Amino acid sequence: MFSARNGSGIFRAVRLPHCKSRSVSRASPNLTFVPACLPPDPAEVEELQRFVSNSKRLFVMTGAGISTESGIPDYRSEGVGLYARTDRRPIQHAEFVRSASARQRYWARNFVGWPQFSSHQPNKAHLVLRDWEKLGKLHWLVTQNVDALHAKAGSQRMTELHGCIHRVFCLACGDRILRSELQEHFEALNPTWKAEAFGVAPDGDVFLTDEQVRNFRVPACRKCGGILKPDVTFFGDTVSQEKVSFVHQRLAESDSMLIAGSSMQVYSGYRFALAAREKKLPIAVLNIGPTRLDHFASLKLNSRCGELLPLIVCT
Repeated sequence: MFSARNGSGIFRAVRLPHCKSRSVSRASPNLTFVPACLPPDPAEVEELQRFVSNSKRLFVMTGAGISTESGIPDYRSEGVGLYARTDRRPIQHAEFVRSASARQRYWARNFVGWPQFSSHQPNKAHLVLRDWEKLGKLHWLVTQNVDALHAKAGSQRMTELHGCIHRVFCLACGDRILRSELQEHFEALNPTWKAEAFGVAPDGDVFLTDEQVRNFRVPACRKCGGILKPDVTFFGDTVSQEKVSFVHQRLAESDSMLIAGSSMQVYSGYRFALAAREKKLPIAVLNIGPTRLDHFASLKLNSRCGELLPLIVCT
């Protein structure tokens, strides 16, 4: 699945043969964390159809809103996002690096949430974008998500902008292991530790009390004894310049941009929309609720990704 990825976490271009789009009807939506919205307006469907049909080398950027229909909550959605449901906030990069107790809290919560989080499957929107790639319509996909759902769907012409929580690396020596392998290490170190979660958060997290995590043991890197960290860009950290440059190159090769499921509040993704505007590329935005691009997007659609995208005929 990750064979096309290089050491920097960037998926290099893979030339795929043209093929017929496979059915996406088997992916049933989970609307628990999806904000309420009206069904797609036929006129909007027609507008997006025209946009996609006119695109020959489509650059797509996705955000958390594309994965909410797979049962993964996001941060900012009105009424159902993490910020609307709780006053808890995601861990900051600096806090994780400097504080052993912060890492213990993070990994205990992640350990409890991992079995459910890792079981989430792609929804119709992920599968549609995979099929557009196979049909030669989608030139490159950039996802801000760390949930691996695009990879599970089979997308290959892809960059995981903020990394992937299914991988773990050592901050000292750089050694990498799969998150599933680390789960086994956790279980071996904590054979009698148990905790009941008090709700689910994005990125494989759950809510636990300080008392619950007090005795949780965290393994060190098996090669050097260093600190293990998810292979993701935490809040307060930055995306590598190599990856940013690579994505700018793919955008320069494209003739249009589609943003699906993102309010684009985080600058690491927003910068590419600014670059697309500077290049005068047509930009379509598909997101429930307002986005940072609404004032300059060519087209703004307020619908569920998994409901609207399957209606578009890729030609």
